[in-house]
Amino acid sequence: MPLEPQPVQPPPTLPAPGQPLPPAPSQQQTGVPDPNATLAGKGSDSSDVAGVTLAPKPVLTMSGQATWDQGFQKLADSFKALRAEAQRSGLAVAGRPLTLFVETTDDGFRFDAMLPVAIPAGGQAPSLSPDFRMGTSPAGRAFRFLHQAPYDDIDSTYETITAYLEAKSIVVKDSFLEEYVSELNDPGDPNLEINVYVQPK
Repeated sequence: MPLEPQPVQPPPTLPAPGQPLPPAPSQQQTGVPDPNATLAGKGSDSSDVAGVTLAPKPVLTMSGQATWDQGFQKLADSFKALRAEAQRSGLAVAGRPLTLFVETTDDGFRFDAMLPVAIPAGGQAPSLSPDFRMGTSPAGRAFRFLHQAPYDDIDSTYETITAYLEAKSIVVKDSFLEEYVSELNDPGDPNLEINVYVQPK
């Protein structure tokens, strides 16, 4: 019995000087930015409501506003601009694009378009063009709803969300978050997949 604890104890002390080296490459391997990573995995179907915890991610952000009619194109253009700025600034894309809807009215909405990025080693803030800024994606508890249908039909998903929250007596924050698993190429694309996150107060 005394022999077993002694062989077990030396490994932490003897390999310790060599062990800090292997973890570095392994962290780099597992930490390779994945441009298709989502905030909380993927839902299985549109009837699936999942309680998730959102981890904060560094994001390249630009703010804008649009009418509802021009919303899809405005968001698609914003993501193209974010990707171009990330490339120009040397920031690796580390997740699917996001939109935080800051304010909505009958006529349109104000939004923050966000692109998760990997901060370069050394943590130096990149030099960004005036329309862009670094920020952090929303974090904390959230409910994830899956929209799998044309963007033109997303109102029906929000009606489902409202009905669910009312039935459960859940009070949520005014802003809501969309995560685009699919590219925003065509508002009529029947295979479009979007995660909608709402956060309880």
